[in-house]
Amino acid sequence: MNKKHVLVTGCAGFIGSNFVPYFLEKYPDYHLVNLDLLTYAGNLDNLVEVQNSERYTFVQGDICDRTLVESIFEDYNIQGVIHFAAESHVDNSIKNPGVFIETNVNGTFTLIDVAYKNWMEKPFVHLEGYEECRFHHISTDEVYGTLGATGLFTEMTSYAPNSPYSASKAGSDMIVRAYHHTYGMNTVITNCSNNYGPKQHDEKLIPTIIRKALSHQKIPIYGDGKNIRDWLYVLDHCKGIDLVFHEGNSGETYNIGGRNERDNLYIAHKICEILDTLKPKKTSYKELITFVEDRAGHDRRYAIDATKIETKLGWEAEENFESGILKTIIWYLEKYKLEA
Repeated sequence: MNKKHVLVTGCAGFIGSNFVPYFLEKYPDYHLVNLDLLTYAGNLDNLVEVQNSERYTFVQGDICDRTLVESIFEDYNIQGVIHFAAESHVDNSIKNPGVFIETNVNGTFTLIDVAYKNWMEKPFVHLEGYEECRFHHISTDEVYGTLGATGLFTEMTSYAPNSPYSASKAGSDMIVRAYHHTYGMNTVITNCSNNYGPKQHDEKLIPTIIRKALSHQKIPIYGDGKNIRDWLYVLDHCKGIDLVFHEGNSGETYNIGGRNERDNLYIAHKICEILDTLKPKKTSYKELITFVEDRAGHDRRYAIDATKIETKLGWEAEENFESGILKTIIWYLEKYKLEA
């Protein structure tokens, strides 16, 4: 069986490390090459279940390192890219925006430009045997800005990023779009809502609430806790990426959202209620909830209209927030027990 070699980036991080085991199990004819710099957000322990697979190769390095990226394309005859790698912690982007521009904008440019040089003879003319090569860019709903009390982000919503993080992701989206329209590259973009589930970095909202509660520390909630996000269970997102990579139309964008709008305070209360049942203490974990100064430029509400991927490709989220958060909490209870 001839294996198809696909470069995946940043897959020691949260979403990618859920995607790789799922993808390798589903497609025995794929070999995945994971390029990851292993910054604070990447951890090879997230990929322990595939580390000995003959169809998985890890390369430590920077997506901005053009020489390295070129060597990976040459050594493995890369015929697809699924690009997860990104700086994604909004608070960090406020403190140090330059890193986000470098990784998210320049890194994406390096990847897609090397792909173009390897797959195409000239604009709109593929090299023989590379006609089906596809570049899939993973993005975020934050590029669309913020919503009022009603309405949803669609694929036609104008970009209006409000943080250095979302601005850098918007920039990377535009680069991918330009390579499709200018050079005829086979590209797709997916913009997802907030992911949650196993293997998420401890700094993110849901792991923070669980971790703080279990250690009986104050649970910090920004502002009034009424900021709303559309929550998407990570494995549902991985299945959406799989569908778009294989069946999405070239040059198009697909929004992937869970249709699970919840505000931060609801999430904190729900997690505490589940922990009160699973790991009861004398008092409710809810008493640990504490309001802290709001994040600068904190968008009020995000919500995705996933109609396009649902109707065109037949995708739907299998988990609602209440089922997904229970699975997530159980996973973290196991993780923190091991670390204790």
